[in-house]
Amino acid sequence: MKLIIISIVLLSVGFAGIAIRIWAKKDGEFRGTCASENPLINKDGEPCGFCGKMPDNCENK
Repeated sequence: MKLIIISIVLLSVGFAGIAIRIWAKKDGEFRGTCASENPLINKDGEPCGFCGKMPDNCENK
C-alpha cells in the first residue's frame, strides 16, 4: 500500500511541475519542441513531421 501511495504522490508532483511550467511559459509552449530545430534528429534538413516547418523557418534558434 505504501508503494502505491508513494507512486501516486510522485506522479502528482511530476504532473504539477509540468502544469506549472506550461502555465508560466508564454503561450504555453515549450522552447525547441519542433523536431526540425534539433540537429541530432534532423540531419538532412527535412521539414518537421508535425508542423511542416523547415529548419530555416524556426524562430527559436
